[in-house]
Amino acid sequence: MGVLSPQFGGLSPSSDQQLLVSNYMSFTDGTRDFSQQYLPEIYEAEVERYGNRTLSGFLRMVGAEMPMMSDQVVWSEQNRLHIAYDNVSLAVDGFTMTINDNAGVAIVAGGAIQNAIMPNATVVIMDPNDPSFTVKAIVGNSGGAPVGALAAYATFTAYAYNQNFISGAAAAVRTGLKVFVYGSEYAKGSSLDQATTGESIQPQLTTFQNKPIIIRNRYAVSGSDTAQIGWVEVAGEDGTSGYLWYLKAEGETRMRFEDYLEMAMVEGELAVAAANQNFAAQAAANVNSFTAATTTLGTEGLFAAINNGGNVLSGYAGSLQDFDAVLENLDTQGAIEENMLFLDRKTELLFDNMLAQQNSYGAGGTSYGVFENSEDMALNLGFSGFRRGSYDFYKTSWKYLNDASTRGGSTNFVNGDNIDGVLVPAGTSTVYDQLLGTNIRRPFLHVRYRASQHDDRRMKSWLTGSVGGAATSSLDAMEVNFLSERCLCTQARNNFVLFVA
Repeated sequence: MGVLSPQFGGLSPSSDQQLLVSNYMSFTDGTRDFSQQYLPEIYEAEVERYGNRTLSGFLRMVGAEMPMMSDQVVWSEQNRLHIAYDNVSLAVDGFTMTINDNAGVAIVAGGAIQNAIMPNATVVIMDPNDPSFTVKAIVGNSGGAPVGALAAYATFTAYAYNQNFISGAAAAVRTGLKVFVYGSEYAKGSSLDQATTGESIQPQLTTFQNKPIIIRNRYAVSGSDTAQIGWVEVAGEDGTSGYLWYLKAEGETRMRFEDYLEMAMVEGELAVAAANQNFAAQAAANVNSFTAATTTLGTEGLFAAINNGGNVLSGYAGSLQDFDAVLENLDTQGAIEENMLFLDRKTELLFDNMLAQQNSYGAGGTSYGVFENSEDMALNLGFSGFRRGSYDFYKTSWKYLNDASTRGGSTNFVNGDNIDGVLVPAGTSTVYDQLLGTNIRRPFLHVRYRASQHDDRRMKSWLTGSVGGAATSSLDAMEVNFLSERCLCTQARNNFVLFVA
């Protein structure tokens, strides 16, 4: 006998008019929630709990953007007008001086260091490790030959005006001396023949270079999702609005890419194949479109440039003495009067406390604020700018160093140190532009992007697919593409200061 399945009365709904559980829809069993008759109270707009999330703006404040038409940008910077030697040794005879390189090896003919100390020049000889040893001397000959004719060699003779300091019984071997020229002295009726007794000092240029990198990103959405309406209204920093969620995703992709354009210029590093074989292997294996012909990867960003020729202050604790050491170092560089301080929150508060301690005579030791420092009025416990010595500083918080999704509260390090802030000189510098063949004025920080009459790669975006107005392929989707090719020029980096933990 056959068996009917399901049994009579087990049909849902029942064939008879019966009050069964299966005749009613449940709002709590999780299977029929789509038919709830009572909708929840929905806030249509998103809550912007992180405020403005974009990070770009730093380079727009301190720099500029200019086009270029090459794979490389090269610029030359002036060297110092006066020449000093920091690693000079004094022989036991008390008058023979030897110029050494940084490794302590005497320079030789054809070396990179030029001996610019001429006969009859008057020099100051100092020992950084012994403040009592400071000697004024006149340059003579070396081995019977004029020093000027031996400009590529290391030795020269110097005879002190005060013999007790440099010769005689007090003579001793000294190393690490600093020597610089402050004038010259010649006898009556003497002549100076540059061909035999002197050396013409040729100015030297320091050349820097950087290469652009190609930065790309993409956002894709299917044709069906572009017609999907949502409950939440889109509200983005870029002004997008509506109930189409893909608008928000596309807008955030664009904003994220614009942040990448700045972050890449700040964090960029040039790859050294000898130091990291992974790059060489990647190029040889044709990974990520790089081929064996790729000789250089990466680009030099702001942090890398300051670490390679700039000034680095480690462990700033908010004391005036530490900051004065920065000023003393700036005096030895370009001594640019106006400077910008871009700091994380911790370092910014250290500066506020440092400045407040210099003027604390008011009620409760607080004397800075608004409304003429009245006790009954609000206090402004921060400083936006100050002057110390002959320098003006304008201080601001750098969001990039505070945001938790980037360097804020993280352990990302440069050369083992956490970045606390950067000092950027304001104004422009004069450099020799290799492309134009003339001296030009440029902001100390500026971005060069690839552009020509046919293609501008500063910030490109285009649509592909068959959705959203694009009809470039049969793909039932809209793809938004972003591309830029750029690099950062950090000129006069010797005037920049990096604050590290």
